Amino acid sequence: MMYSKIENDLVSEIRLEPIQAKVYLLVTCNGKMSSDKIAEKLKISLDVAQKVSKELMTLGAFIDFSETEFEAMHPRFTAVNMYRKLCERENIEFKQNKIVDNIGVILEKLYDDARTK
Repeated sequence: MMYSKIENDLVSEIRLEPIQAKVYLLVTCNGKMSSDKIAEKLKISLDVAQKVSKELMTLGAFIDFSETEFEAMHPRFTAVNMYRKLCERENIEFKQNKIVDNIGVILEKLYDDARTK
């Protein structure tokens, strides 16, 4: 699977920051994770991991289990919801975006597999 392609699509189509795309993919593809673990896996500071995870909550991608533990929402809904919020923020007409739809389709199996180990 090409994470870089999905990461690029998250940045170009949904306008996530590159670090937001990396954190989103990490948690979506691996399951619920603490900010400590996110920081360790991505080699970023704990403060950055915490800040980015909270930003992803605001964008509708994550839910929190505690102050420091985060889980991704189902990608089929998340990608479209993040895109819808982008359209609202930037006053762009919301309409179907096949690239955004494909992000959810591609990530769905990885998301499900990570939660049925």
